[in-house]
Amino acid sequence: MKQIPRQEMPVQDPYVRNRNFEEVALGYDEELALVEASRCLGCRKPLCVKGCPVDVPIPEFIALVKEKKYLEAARCVKSRNSLPAVCGRVCPQETQCEEMCVLKKKYEPVAIGRLERFVSDYEMKHGVSEAVKAPPIGRKVAILGAGPAGITCAGDLAKLGYEVTIFEALHKPGGVLVYGIPEFRLPKRIIEAEVGYVESLGVRLECDVVAGRALTIDELLESGYDAVFIGTGAGAPSFMNIPGENLKGVYSANEYLTRINLMKAYRFPEYDTPVNIGKKVAVVGGGNVAMDASRSALRMGAEEVHIVYRRGMTELPARAEEVHHAEEEGIIFDLLCCPTRILGDENGWVNGIEVQKMALCEPDESGRCRPVPVCGSETILEVDMIIMSIGTKSNPIIAQTTPDLKVNRWGYIIADDATGATSKPGVYAGGDIVTGAATVIQAMGAGKRAARAIHDYVTEKYRNQKEVPR
Repeated sequence: MKQIPRQEMPVQDPYVRNRNFEEVALGYDEELALVEASRCLGCRKPLCVKGCPVDVPIPEFIALVKEKKYLEAARCVKSRNSLPAVCGRVCPQETQCEEMCVLKKKYEPVAIGRLERFVSDYEMKHGVSEAVKAPPIGRKVAILGAGPAGITCAGDLAKLGYEVTIFEALHKPGGVLVYGIPEFRLPKRIIEAEVGYVESLGVRLECDVVAGRALTIDELLESGYDAVFIGTGAGAPSFMNIPGENLKGVYSANEYLTRINLMKAYRFPEYDTPVNIGKKVAVVGGGNVAMDASRSALRMGAEEVHIVYRRGMTELPARAEEVHHAEEEGIIFDLLCCPTRILGDENGWVNGIEVQKMALCEPDESGRCRPVPVCGSETILEVDMIIMSIGTKSNPIIAQTTPDLKVNRWGYIIADDATGATSKPGVYAGGDIVTGAATVIQAMGAGKRAARAIHDYVTEKYRNQKEVPR
């Protein structure tokens, strides 16, 4: 029997979408979802589940799609994943669950992420099922950070009956989902709905609370919390420390995307968040954040946007889908180029960036080809705005106010891979604050593992008392 081809996702036209902030990918309709679901073999030993950091029962939910039981399919996904509509949009399925799909050996893998998005969107459209609250067990856990790791950990603990409070530094929950990922990739209404579901489980949310300043971990433990989970992310920007980085018109990707996404600069003056609009923009970096920044700059009114990356196209760390969408929209890729200095005019504004050509050597112990400069190859790229997107680092506030919490030389919290346990009893950590910048689903996996470990820890702590957590 001839294998049914993988169903393509409908998208906006590139030359329409590159000037608006509406969602690029339009999602499957019912017909496309049913055809795609029919491709699933329903393996007895599903390798795809092994590739999912949050253990979604993939064959089971796809089987329900085949039966047109879409709400049941959504509930099946939510039994393991508190943010399915988010994951269906931004999770790199191609390197995780879909990479493990048996069909990939001869054909294209089942579009698991697209089906996850379909059932989640279907549930939102037809009424989210009312959450069933677990009976309270009288134990409290504090979560620091309302990003993917914190939300996942909170949701899983609430399902076990814990009284959970999330403390978030920003004025809205979501972490990188709300300040880092643009509207055209992840609409904010989706995040609000997913966070609302977690709150309906009984999770309490307190925003505008900077952990380590407004409250410390020791204060939380002393005030009655049985455990603390740190999921504060790694939001401090990194720079290259080259001449000219302090010129006007140079942004970190963090600031630029936060202004656009969280503070809605793209709707100025409706929202009073002005942002510089360069005509020719250079984005330094090659990851997903660089793709988000470059595509956002184009939508903000830039006439020309360049990605400046020191390796080649095959080495780009961004998702292939995001690179493809950027190319379709007209982003220019200046590859094998490394900035050496930024030039400015007499008023202190950027008017160019000097780049040096690079050559790739043999792969090193990390498996990546090391770029080396080509002498005498410097050229000037005329731009009037630059966005630095070369990674992030940890914020040191929590470590500074928790002396017995061990961190590594980069300032990331040292935590056990399997449990998230830190050097401080009762304190767990996961996500970017432990690993450095990684994917949303990896942070969620860390939150899920920590929730299980926290439950074991609290259970053991009260084992000899009458009221024992289930």
